[in-house]
Amino acid sequence: MYKLILASRYLINRHIAYLAMLVVALSVFVVIVVMTVLQGLVDDFKQRTHYFVGDCVVATDSLVGFPYYDEFLRVLEANPSVEAASPLISSYGLVNVADDTADKEQAAGLRIIGIDPVRHSRVTRFGEALHFHRDRIEKAFEPVHAPNLPGCIMGVDLVLNRDSKGRYNHTWAPTRKAYEITCFPLTAKGAPARAGAGEVSTKRFTFSDTAHTGLPREDDDVVYLPFGQLQVLCGMAGPIPRATAIHVKFRPGMNVDEGTRRVDRLWQDFKQGCFGKPQADLLQAVLVKDWKTYRRATIAPLEKEELAMVLMFVLVAVTAVFIVFVVFYMIVGHKSKDIGILKSVGASNAGIIGLFSGFAVLVGSLGGAVGLLGGWVFLLKINRLEGWLFDHFGFQLWDRTIFAIGDIPSQIHMEVVVIVAVSAVGVSLLGSVVPTLQAARTRPIETLQVGQL
Repeated sequence: MYKLILASRYLINRHIAYLAMLVVALSVFVVIVVMTVLQGLVDDFKQRTHYFVGDCVVATDSLVGFPYYDEFLRVLEANPSVEAASPLISSYGLVNVADDTADKEQAAGLRIIGIDPVRHSRVTRFGEALHFHRDRIEKAFEPVHAPNLPGCIMGVDLVLNRDSKGRYNHTWAPTRKAYEITCFPLTAKGAPARAGAGEVSTKRFTFSDTAHTGLPREDDDVVYLPFGQLQVLCGMAGPIPRATAIHVKFRPGMNVDEGTRRVDRLWQDFKQGCFGKPQADLLQAVLVKDWKTYRRATIAPLEKEELAMVLMFVLVAVTAVFIVFVVFYMIVGHKSKDIGILKSVGASNAGIIGLFSGFAVLVGSLGGAVGLLGGWVFLLKINRLEGWLFDHFGFQLWDRTIFAIGDIPSQIHMEVVVIVAVSAVGVSLLGSVVPTLQAARTRPIETLQVGQL
């Protein structure tokens, strides 16, 4: 009982202990706020990527593509673990406004993606990315003002600018604009499909909609065309049609890793069954990947940044440990008489260690609780605070005209709270170890001499 009473009195009467509590509280506040925002941004990006890609992708990096994709689609759709599958063509081309006054030298090189919007929306959430045809996905490539003309869907950042709130004004959309899209068709061996001056394929498409996926690489450099139209432009619509990828969605309850392994086994069997067929060598370059591995190039940098931030917080914890050490060292030095009296009346070394360890736990718990409460209140008000700062001072944490960010993430994850709370107590205990051991080794005869009282 005396341990609890003395620890409480030390906390109340020794004002320097408030410094240790303040350091722990500030450290917890910073960690909980930054980790919540950062983890929210990373999780949101991963979720958007998953929505855009699907669960699994059967794809090749070659612009030539691979044949017999339609046969493998039937194999996938017959598998009980697969809910839907969608073929896709990814290529590159030149896109220019179809205007006699336009400078043809200013044609932009963009990624061109060919999809069946209905089929692709069963695998991904592509339909939710549309603006004008969100409720009529089957008409996604039909221009509103000219349904009979071939249409194209533009990445939203290609045709619209975000305002200071991150919103797009779709009334500015060039709904009557047409674009000339030029592709470079290749044979199954990778050679130009046409010789001489006619080695390119060009066709005019009319703007039909925008696609807002929330992913920078998909919103600012991609044009979507009907699958069959792009297949012709890229020279993949021959006697043996080709595609570059098949996106797969698994049925609810199917683990992505297990589902990907099943699709890989199906693909290996299918590839063996195609041995000896024309162009079957192109199947060797096809790989089966889960969505995260498929988009590793964009996800990995964010995960590295998250790891770097964790390492920075370790340095913050080291600083907090040092400050707690200094505070406890001073307290032990000033309470040497109390320690001598306690040991002279029978307190053991373990009892003294328990006293100051309990004091450390009390400091860490109270400091952690204050920091968590402050962080929770701050996160609860963070978007309102940013809005007020922007309205009065023009300050934004992220410029919404540049970054595709809506509200700042503010949802605290319970696992983060637990880790931070335990770490706060651990930091206090670690900082108190040396002073506590020094107090336990104190000899009453050295502190209670008449000349020192």
